[in-house]
Amino acid sequence: MEKILITGAGGYIGSNAVYAFLQKGFEVVGIDNFSKGYRQPLELLQQKFGKDQFRFYEYDLLTDLSQLFQQEKHIDATIHYAAFCDVNESMQEPQKYFANNVAGSKNLFSHLIKANSPSVIFSSTCAVYGQAQYVPVDENHPIQPLSPYGASKRIVEEMLEWYGKRELLQYVILRYFNVTGASDDGLIGDSKKPSSLLIPNVIRGALGIASFSLTYSPVDTKDYSPVRDFINVVDLNTVHLKALDYLEKTGKNQIINVGTGTGCSVLQIVKMVEKLTGVTIALEKAMPRRGEIPVMIAKNDKAQHLLHWQPEHSLEDSLRSLITWYQKRPEGWQS
Repeated sequence: MEKILITGAGGYIGSNAVYAFLQKGFEVVGIDNFSKGYRQPLELLQQKFGKDQFRFYEYDLLTDLSQLFQQEKHIDATIHYAAFCDVNESMQEPQKYFANNVAGSKNLFSHLIKANSPSVIFSSTCAVYGQAQYVPVDENHPIQPLSPYGASKRIVEEMLEWYGKRELLQYVILRYFNVTGASDDGLIGDSKKPSSLLIPNVIRGALGIASFSLTYSPVDTKDYSPVRDFINVVDLNTVHLKALDYLEKTGKNQIINVGTGTGCSVLQIVKMVEKLTGVTIALEKAMPRRGEIPVMIAKNDKAQHLLHWQPEHSLEDSLRSLITWYQKRPEGWQS
């Protein structure tokens, strides 16, 4: 049984990752500082799989991690999810993003090198590309982040690239496009409160859990709303499993986009949620988010070729699973 460290384990994607890796038989060690993530999904998964297979700890990546690596020896690989990821918040508090995302990663990598645990799958973002100069966006697209969030992720990528050249770490960097959905059984979902993400907010609005407002300025698309590539969270974590297998078999460092290769606009999403819930959503407008990009769609040929992966869930599948999640837990996880 391989032993995997998952950072940011209490977050939306992290908790779904813990579930995915446990279902595949990995021994999982999760850490989170719980400033954004939740203990509740981790407690639920520990009850389901047992402490021999899953243990989690409260650690901040900016602090000394020596005790963790003394307690949990022989970690085979690290899946590094832990980061602040709100574009708008990063525009308002850039220092928070560079401290947490960059300095936290540097500290983590130093401990991994010391513990002789060199394999890293890094959770990056299409925000490193900035404004799309062409779509779909491939991995060779110019790097021009438009937010401190995107810039912080690119700095961590560069750190890994240098560590890779020095043969201190080996890595696969996965540049996510927009992640959505819940686990197929509705057990693990998205609990950000408040959330800056479109789909959870539309669904919560349709279900009467919270008010919903549009937060974009008109852009140059067919319906004047931003177009995004939405990937299902289960598909996303399947990519991580395949990336880990690839890294173990080849030892080759890679940067790979993770998306579906198709786009959907904000207003199209609203109409899909209305259809699935039978609810007409009032389209009120709030203060526009900063750092938005009109169109961002992935070219995912590299993921298909190197990792033998392609998405299995449709956008409708993602919406249904998240609707099921919010029907089960309208208030999400409790702090």
